[in-house]
Amino acid sequence: MTKRRIKLELQYDGTAYHGWQKQPTLPTIQGMLEAAMAKLCGTAVEVVGSSRTDAGVHALGQVAHVDLDCPVPTKNIARALNNLLPNDIAVVTAQDVPADFDAISNTQSKAYRYTICTNMIRPVMRIRYCWHRPGILDVSAMDAAARRLVGTMDFKSFASAADTRESSVRTVLHCVVSQRGDDVFVDVSATGFLYNMVRNMVGTLVEIGRGRWQPQEIDRILAAKDRAAAGPIAPASGLCLRRICY
Repeated sequence: MTKRRIKLELQYDGTAYHGWQKQPTLPTIQGMLEAAMAKLCGTAVEVVGSSRTDAGVHALGQVAHVDLDCPVPTKNIARALNNLLPNDIAVVTAQDVPADFDAISNTQSKAYRYTICTNMIRPVMRIRYCWHRPGILDVSAMDAAARRLVGTMDFKSFASAADTRESSVRTVLHCVVSQRGDDVFVDVSATGFLYNMVRNMVGTLVEIGRGRWQPQEIDRILAAKDRAAAGPIAPASGLCLRRICY
């Protein structure tokens, strides 16, 4: 049987997992998907994901591709996999794509949302999906700072020390901060991200929101090209990969 390439759209609650990327002794999203694929097809199948989300990070719009030569019709794959996957991972769609489609290299942009709950009472029903940080934040100052992060720049100050990629230049297409009730949202999209970049950006914006820095300090932080110049990393729980554009 000729192999066919299939594009998967995925959602998951990342709380119980050590990120996307497969690890020998730890539960990961990729590991769970590949185990389900092996059961379905009777052979090992590599699942190639667009975004290697960190431990505890969630997704509503992750994309992956697989090459299959098993007889299960494509229209049945999502349902079959969902019967094999744990309740916190779901395959939303499965569709045939050309053999040269690549979930990683064909990506044009990725969009994330970070949610901060400022209510004084812990939001127990959604504590997995936000950073509970009680107290007022200056959202207009945060938004003014966020807009200074839009463009093609060296984001080394917002990269984890564990990110060893040769270039830390990235293009941020959109970065805004908004509020609805007690929730503050940081929405950011870019053609690509450094390791922990969004969470480091959010931690820095919160420092501005609480009055430690003025919005224009973003320029100094970017110019420093030093992780120590930026704010602390925000918790993983508030971050969600919402969309990948091809």
